Amino acid sequence: MARMIVVAVTVTAALAVAVLLRLATMRRRAVVSTLKAATSGPRRRSPGPDGARRARRYLVVRVDAAASAAARPLRRLLPATYLASTRRRLTLGGRDRVADLDRFLVERMVSACLVPCAFVITRLSPLPQVDRLLVFLAALVLLGLGPEALVNRRASARQERIRHDLPALVELLMIGVEAGLGFDQAIRRASHRAAGPLADEFSRFLGEVRMGVARRDALEGVDTRTDVAELRSFLMALVQAETFGVSVGSILRGQAEEIRIAQRQHVQELAQKAPVKMLFPLVFCVLPSLFVVVVGPAAIEIYRTIVR
Repeated sequence: MARMIVVAVTVTAALAVAVLLRLATMRRRAVVSTLKAATSGPRRRSPGPDGARRARRYLVVRVDAAASAAARPLRRLLPATYLASTRRRLTLGGRDRVADLDRFLVERMVSACLVPCAFVITRLSPLPQVDRLLVFLAALVLLGLGPEALVNRRASARQERIRHDLPALVELLMIGVEAGLGFDQAIRRASHRAAGPLADEFSRFLGEVRMGVARRDALEGVDTRTDVAELRSFLMALVQAETFGVSVGSILRGQAEEIRIAQRQHVQELAQKAPVKMLFPLVFCVLPSLFVVVVGPAAIEIYRTIVR
């Protein structure tokens, strides 16, 4: 039985190492080949920004191809609900390509293959049994929940950034429209002046409109990729203004005031949640150490005077 466990762990570790080595080899070959192509010609010169950009693009293509080939069997084995949920969370985090899902599935496969390796390493370590158990549990949590936690954290951080940048961008749109610019020109100017995921989403919206996508569908796509309540209300107001022919300037002014109020309410809600979140660290971390510092010397003196 022990021999079978060792063989299984060795095979899984070999597969994980093979996948990582394959990705690293493809990355090295891509960089070398692209640098050779960039430096070839009548003049021998170092690759500039264009050469580095081509190398990075070629590297991304090769890595995506390797991840797609490795994730193809995983798509057949995993449930469709898990794939849809993962795709949704990656989209909220700004990674809405199919290759991003394949990369995440490969990362999950490698982390799952490393769990038996962690078990064998902790089993063969000279640590005490309790310490080995704690180390293995920590490695299990890190390898099992780490990728999922990173995806959720990236999605929530992106949503908070969008919620934070939305009032300023709406006010820029309002100023541009009231100054005489068209709505698309105001969006282009505001997205160029701002930076962040919200500006990227509106730049993508303009690109989709230029490619022939209906404005309503492009706005719904922005809502699908962000899932922020304040932004959804703003986009719905824009859709209704376009449908009923309402002036965009008045809509933007009203939405700017409502978004500022909603942001203030959101900050107040976070402030009210702060004491509840501080309760557990206070009870389990701060109060025990404070109790030891305050009561410890008195307990030592009582033990020396009364017990002895």
